[in-house]
Amino acid sequence: MTDSQKTATLSYNGENYELPVHTPTAGPDVIDIRKLYNQAGVFTFDPGFTSTAACESAITYIDGDKGVLLHRGYTIGELAEKSHYLEVCYLLIYGELPSATQIEDFENRVTNHTMLHEQMMYFFRGFRRDAHPMAVMTGVVGAMSAFYHDSIDISDPWQREVATIRLIAKMPTIAAMAYKYTIGQPFVYPRNDLDYASNFLRMCFAVPAENYEVNPILSRAMDRIFTLHADHEQNASTSTVRLASSSGANPFACIAAGIACLWGPAHGGANQACLEMLQEIGTVDRIPEYIARAKDKNDPFRLMGFGHRVYKNFDPRATVMKQSADEVLDLLGVENNPILQVAKELEKAALADPYFAEKKLFPNVDFYSGIILEAMGFPTSMFTPIFALSRTVGWISQWKEMIEDPAMKIGRPRQLYTGETARDYVDVEDR
Repeated sequence: MTDSQKTATLSYNGENYELPVHTPTAGPDVIDIRKLYNQAGVFTFDPGFTSTAACESAITYIDGDKGVLLHRGYTIGELAEKSHYLEVCYLLIYGELPSATQIEDFENRVTNHTMLHEQMMYFFRGFRRDAHPMAVMTGVVGAMSAFYHDSIDISDPWQREVATIRLIAKMPTIAAMAYKYTIGQPFVYPRNDLDYASNFLRMCFAVPAENYEVNPILSRAMDRIFTLHADHEQNASTSTVRLASSSGANPFACIAAGIACLWGPAHGGANQACLEMLQEIGTVDRIPEYIARAKDKNDPFRLMGFGHRVYKNFDPRATVMKQSADEVLDLLGVENNPILQVAKELEKAALADPYFAEKKLFPNVDFYSGIILEAMGFPTSMFTPIFALSRTVGWISQWKEMIEDPAMKIGRPRQLYTGETARDYVDVEDR
């Protein structure tokens, strides 16, 4: 945060209050209202905190109007094209791209922590077979604090480091086991000779009865999905992790809180909602009907996977994700999958329609990632767990940044109270 001599003047009840203005390295100026209550006895009102900077961060920057997403100053497009997920993890956590020696050490540390404590297997068996994988992940990740006592002291930098590596390493194993459990197949243990994305695919789709070879095109597409969802600034789940962290909770509890928040359909379920929309459309011949419905202001139907709340122009992640989607569909084909046929034709129809161009309703990352995951054979119930797996490094980076900030305070939002004022208690017989 760069302090300047600029101030903002607030006039209230005949008094003027000078409020400091901070100038960030990118983005709009920020008015500092931390002392406003002490000085003027008033709060500000900002439902959803959409106009409030709740923290100072140097990790991720978004300019929704220009379609910009930067991680530590690097564009998401360049990272997705030239880098890979674990290198992006290193960048988010430590602030700089690693040297060859540093990334080799980091990858080795992650690889050597992919296995779960064997007793944790009993946790999975405690869930119903039809449990949603996100319910399983929330419970199992929270339970990690009961198994890894040597990495829950947040005041110890080494324990924070160990917890960081453990969470990044074990999250694919947990997500894959949650999936295997719900479909009644045996767990597949991780293999240290595979890369991060390939290991995850094998744990999800391999069975003991036959060999499983990971296709490099699918592995690369999976790695890009991880990379493109790694962090997205102060969204709902990241803010949840920060708020939980501010109380001093252990890292496993904080990440479990983030997973629970991500489970909400308004946050992490966008690509699942997109696939469900494609299933509703059903066949290619019905696309014009749904295009017309999307244009009708009186029809509640909306095209899921088009446009974005933050990006008012285009989603910078979508370009790279489209490339991966095309590669995956070319490899696997769409002939025997009507949902993928609908997706391809809907994309063409929407991009060719002036209405969607004028409204800037372009396919976003959720549209393309949903298509890829469907083509790979994942059920829609696994879309959000894969999102959680990807976002874990972002949550951890934000958690570490907050814990290491000497200005950290426990989160305590205020409220605009509209309830009853003080009333006298009336005995039950007199009511």
